[in-house]
Amino acid sequence: MKISEKYPLEILVAEDNAINQKLIFRIFQSLGYVIHLAANGYEVLELLDRINIDIVLMDIQMPEMDGIEATRKIIETWGDKKPLIIAMTANSLSSDKEAYLAAGMDDYISKPLTLVLVQTGIEKWTAMLDAVKK
Repeated sequence: MKISEKYPLEILVAEDNAINQKLIFRIFQSLGYVIHLAANGYEVLELLDRINIDIVLMDIQMPEMDGIEATRKIIETWGDKKPLIIAMTANSLSSDKEAYLAAGMDDYISKPLTLVLVQTGIEKWTAMLDAVKK
């Protein structure tokens, strides 16, 4: 059984780098997910207006609107109905992680993403979503 069958989720990945997009798409595909992709914060907001997303993996450094600004706008617009927002960056200092959480993100995953990192994350994030819904 694929993890997507155990944890059916709508996932949006905000990533501006085309090579990273392909890698991330393949990782999620191997887990059974068809993900939505956005190249910047504006595209994230547009997709959230149209699709009910459970989890957003948010790249921090993107052109036009970065991940921090997009997170703030998501919180402003959706409040406690917002999707889970996971910071996704190569910056792995604990002070960076604290800044992302302080900005309203729910968790953190470091790049480059791997199959194991994503699978472990999905299990953790599903539990976080379940706790919010109760």
